[in-house]
Order: sequence, then C-alpha cells, then structure tokens
Amino acid sequence: MKVAVVILNWNGKGLLEKFLPAVVEFSKEATVYVADNASRDDSVSFISKSFPSVKIIQNKVNGGYAKGYNDALKSLSETIFVLLNSDVEVTENWLQPVLSEFSKDNSVVAAQPKILDFKNKEYFEYAGAAGGFVDKYGYPYCRGRIFNTLEKDTGQYNGITEIFWASGACLFVKSEAFWSAGGLDEDYFAHQEEIDLCWRMKSKGGKILYIGNSEIYHVGGATLDSLNPKKTFYNFRNSLLNLLKNVGGVKAFSAIFMRMVLDGVAAVQFLFQGKPKHFAAIGKAHLSFYSLMPKFNRKRKKNATTLRYFAIKSIVYQYFIRNKRFFSDL
Repeated sequence: MKVAVVILNWNGKGLLEKFLPAVVEFSKEATVYVADNASRDDSVSFISKSFPSVKIIQNKVNGGYAKGYNDALKSLSETIFVLLNSDVEVTENWLQPVLSEFSKDNSVVAAQPKILDFKNKEYFEYAGAAGGFVDKYGYPYCRGRIFNTLEKDTGQYNGITEIFWASGACLFVKSEAFWSAGGLDEDYFAHQEEIDLCWRMKSKGGKILYIGNSEIYHVGGATLDSLNPKKTFYNFRNSLLNLLKNVGGVKAFSAIFMRMVLDGVAAVQFLFQGKPKHFAAIGKAHLSFYSLMPKFNRKRKKNATTLRYFAIKSIVYQYFIRNKRFFSDL
C-alpha cells in the first residue's frame, strides 16, 4: 500500500516547527505532504527550506478542514490517506500497526490510533481518545472521554476494536472509500465532518477501527480552542446536520426535536455560567441549521439509511443524571 500523510496547515509555522520533525522521522513508510490553506505567514517557505522531502500542496483559499482536505487529496494517488492535525506529536512505529489492519481486512475503510493529551500524556485527549460513538440525539462521545471527563490511560484500551467514528485529528482512511462516500462535506466547514464521513462509509458496509497499539499525542484546540464560541456554534449545528443527513425515516425528526430541546437547556446553562457568547452561539447554530435544511434535505435523500448508529439512547442522561463518567460504566 502507498500511504500519504497529509497535514493541513493554516498560519501554523510554530506548530510545524514543533511537530513536523517527528512526522518526517517516523513516517518512512509514507510520503509526507503539507496542504497549506492559503496561509499568510511564512509556513510554506519554512517547509521548503527546512524539510525538502516534504511535498507541499497549496490550496487557493482557506476552506476549513473539509474543503482544505478535499482540495488537497484530489491530486494524490496513494491507497491510504492519513489526515493528521498539525498539532500532533507522532511516536515511533505509529503507522505500522494501523496499516497492518488495512492489509488484513479489506472491509476496513478507516481507523484511528490511541490519542493522548500532549499537555498531560497520561490521559486521553478530547478529540477522539480511544474511538468515537454517537448517541440517539447526535452527541459524540469516546472511549476514554465523555463530555469533559477524560480517563487516565492505564492500558484499558490497548486492544483493537470496531468503533462508529474515527477522529479527524488522526484519521486513516482508504482513498477509494473516501471518494466513494463523496469525501468530506464542505458545508460543515469544521468540526464533526469526520463523523459524517464515517457514518456514510459505515452505511456502505465499511468497518472502522480503533488501534490501541499505535499512539499519538494531540495538543487540541490549536486552531480553535474550547473557549471559543465558534467551536460551540460548529459543534451544535453540525450535530443537527449529522442527524438530518444520515438518519432515515421519521425517527430523524423526533431525534432532532429532542436534541434541540437539550440544546436549549445547554444554552440556559451557558447563560447562568456567565458565558453569553456561547448562549448566543447555540441560537446562531439553530438558525444556521434552519437555513441549511433545504440543502441537507436533498442530501438526505441520497445518504439517509436505517443503519443502527447508536448503542446508548442518551449520553446526556447517563452522564448528568446517572453520573456515568467513564465508558466502562455505560
């Protein structure tokens, strides 16, 4: 298999200085690319001078994560794409355990490694941890991370297991499956577009794996931190888009209605916490969702399926009412 490790960059020279050396050193099995999203800093010239083996793809605009990767990957012919965030520290032998699973099983279309917190390396990192799932109402959660509770890595997730979605922080995906599913949905711009992609690939019969014997460390929030209302906006809006686009039948609309009620509760909570910008972000997310409904209803006709997408009806209920803080408690 030919492998492309593709790092999307936007004004990230500092991150590239810190993390690109390890990617180059520990990715001998792959060709390393940096896809630049029309940066205004000197990222491109820095890469050219410091890392001549790294190939540069220059996107014309900053189209966010989804368009940035779609534009970059169109020019590549490798069998496996590895979509790697610029704020990730890879480790020695991080590629081989994952690539081995693609070789063993042709039905595997995507995978992720164990994702630990760069700032606190004994703990899992928010964006993906040990593999992702969603509940009935579109809330994503992970083995090793439920809402803001992060588990310590004690080896409890060292194995290989099938998951519902693999993290966009380090997403291994078979190129054929990526394009067959239509690539990343550019209407998402950022956040949860990998969940939508995985949903569509699973609907086509693909298998998505978590590979616990491959480890990386993710800074998280390097582009948009958790305190930024834009992140709240994208996460709340895109969860609703995931449900509308991918859940078949009338069940989608009952799930969306209940999710919007829960969003209202979250908005009020933000207000009481003295976070009016996050309160407003949820309102803006709903308005944006309404504006996109006609377009996503057309996408729904093509993508919605009866695939069983949840194992837990409400992670909100489990976490906040039943006090289930760890994946093993669910």
